[in-house]
Amino acid sequence: MDFSYTAAEDEFRLELRAWLAANVPTEPLPSDLEGEAAYLTEWQRKLCDAGWAAVHWPVEYGGRGASLTQQAIFQEEMARARAPQMMNRVGINLVGPTLIAHGSDEQKRRYLPKILSCDEIWCQLYSEPDAGSDLASLRTRAEPDGDSFRINGQKVWTSYAQFASFGILLARTDGSAAKHKGISCLIADMQAPGITIRPLRQITGSAEFSETFFDNVAIPRDRLIGAENAGWKVASTTLAHERGTSFPFKEQVLHKIYVDQLGDLLREHGRDRDTPLRQQYAARFIDVEVMRLHNCRMMTRLAKGELPGPESSIVKLFWADLTKHMGELALESMGPAAQLANGSDDAPEGGRWQQRMLWSRCGSIAGGTSEIQRNIIAQRILGLPR
Repeated sequence: MDFSYTAAEDEFRLELRAWLAANVPTEPLPSDLEGEAAYLTEWQRKLCDAGWAAVHWPVEYGGRGASLTQQAIFQEEMARARAPQMMNRVGINLVGPTLIAHGSDEQKRRYLPKILSCDEIWCQLYSEPDAGSDLASLRTRAEPDGDSFRINGQKVWTSYAQFASFGILLARTDGSAAKHKGISCLIADMQAPGITIRPLRQITGSAEFSETFFDNVAIPRDRLIGAENAGWKVASTTLAHERGTSFPFKEQVLHKIYVDQLGDLLREHGRDRDTPLRQQYAARFIDVEVMRLHNCRMMTRLAKGELPGPESSIVKLFWADLTKHMGELALESMGPAAQLANGSDDAPEGGRWQQRMLWSRCGSIAGGTSEIQRNIIAQRILGLPR
């Protein structure tokens, strides 16, 4: 395991840290979804103008060609600076790399620049009500119709669908083929006739997720990404970036911030001398350090040219559980005030910890449920039977 950085990596970190110090917005994130979208769009455009919007993209497509270590540094510094997320993160992190790997030259010219500038926001149309963790069981159909496909079906958990210009869509183009073989990947115009978007209000009160319905929606054949019926290969690229290397480092630094804030919260409420709570806090502090060491081991393997393995499931499961445990400890330390909702004038820290606690339930589902991650760990790492 290598903990050192090269001179070039240190220079990259210092350049980014200086830029963030001068440019991270000081205004709070708006509480309403429309205001949040406008705020995050403006922030992404500032990053784009300075060349920081997609450091992992190749230089010829507007990125910096950042190494794996530089990508991790980028996420670390963004988290340390408490920088907002980018509005078009599905486009930047998932769609862009997928188009670069599988898209036609015309598709790259048409879509990539506007993903960077946030002029066109993207969503991901993969999950379905009966095909979430088992994505290959999707039922949305794409039937040939001359120079187009006709799409019928339903997608769910579509982040920011109501703001999206386009969506990357998986649909079944060959119902007689094996379930992984008859899928194609298409670009859907989210304003096309026949698309209905219904926001889903979560336990947090937010509604950034939506259901998306397709009723005989026409998609031209030139919006097919890769070959027809080869969509699973395309989707594998998307999913590899969704669970990629930069995400664990971002979560590691965010949880380091959270554990520091948690210590402040315990002192503020006079619970720092409560022995059971002190022991729980020590366990969370250790968890964050374990996450850091595991991420360093993973990054060292990747830097040596080794492929990422099922160990990524450990990272996903670990931070999902850690987020929940931190929220539980925070609310316990508040006593009766923990019952006050986010936004209440009397809620400690404006209800931030209550919101995190509620969101932790989403975290155990997004990116692969905790149950699925445990199965992967059991079967592929521990060698247990299915």
